Amino acid sequence: QLQLVESGGDLVQPGGSLTLSCTASGSILNDYSIGWFRQAPGREREAVSCITSSGVKYDYKDRARGRFTSSRENAKNTVYLHMNNLKPEDTGIYYCTARTGVLKHLCSEQKANFGAWGQGTQVTVSS
Repeated sequence: QLQLVESGGDLVQPGGSLTLSCTASGSILNDYSIGWFRQAPGREREAVSCITSSGVKYDYKDRARGRFTSSRENAKNTVYLHMNNLKPEDTGIYYCTARTGVLKHLCSEQKANFGAWGQGTQVTVSS
């Protein structure tokens, strides 16, 4: 059974950079498209980035476009979220998730399309 663990969350100053890791066990991660979602306090969980099983990348809307991007390191069964020019509104818990089922090779912004979630890692952007 696929299990995901995020790491790398931290306190960072505005304008700084951070890379989060999502490491899988129980299955080969490059069989799946992997999404990154963010949940700020009192807000819905929203997609910020995704990478397909073949390596096509998506950065979603104004939240992250041009600042966040995903990458894969298949030898380590790990996906990364690279975040640059961080803003206080980027604060939240970041989750990685794998799309399961027959469409697992495709990305999506809808959290309902993902079947396996990590426990999340906290990112705080503050001076």
